[in-house]
Amino acid sequence: MGKDVIVACDFPSAEKTFEFLDKFEGRKPFVKIGMELYYAEGPSIVKEIKKRGHKIFLDLKLHDIPNTVKKAMSVLSSLDVDICNLHASGTIRMMEAALEGLTREDGTRPLLIAVTQLTSTDSESMQKDLLINEPIDKVVMHYALNAKKAGLDGVVCSPLEAGKVHSVCGSDFLTVTPGVRFADGDIGDQKRVMTPAQAKIEGSDYIVVGRPITAAQDPVAAYERCVREFVD
Repeated sequence: MGKDVIVACDFPSAEKTFEFLDKFEGRKPFVKIGMELYYAEGPSIVKEIKKRGHKIFLDLKLHDIPNTVKKAMSVLSSLDVDICNLHASGTIRMMEAALEGLTREDGTRPLLIAVTQLTSTDSESMQKDLLINEPIDKVVMHYALNAKKAGLDGVVCSPLEAGKVHSVCGSDFLTVTPGVRFADGDIGDQKRVMTPAQAKIEGSDYIVVGRPITAAQDPVAAYERCVREFVD
């Protein structure tokens, strides 16, 4: 398994998405389809992007009672995505149910990863809003271990936490890290961020990059810069 850059296609429509992807001509970047695009266009957008030859991370962050998540995952498994996710805070039982629902009759399934804490969350908001008084680092590691116990393939975490997740859960346990910005870029609403080069050093397996690529004057050049800094 090699490192890769996942481009967050957080667009409001299929038209805007394909207008963006067409800029890449022969290249087929790994793309993330999140809530905005999926809720706007439904499963058809996943099928069309897959037909074009892209790998897909379907970022819907499921979080509900175990049976509901199991049924939802069984539907998503038919879309032939490469990675999908849920919230680790839904408990080990929910994650196990999700894995069961995601696994097809022939035993195959997409990779399943769990969100530990969103990269827009910091210790202060976690304590004030969620009444979680443990240090954020300890919470992330606990959630990562729960995901591993449930049989998941990895977690979504900050690049700041990727190295420690590997040390706690093993080098084969995937770390998919948003919160990546160029050194000369705006961090937006993210709190826990790193550059692609720093994320590589810290051990991220995949970085998820949105606005630094999608809002760039030259998105292809920005993507290639990410690949150079993180993969090459």
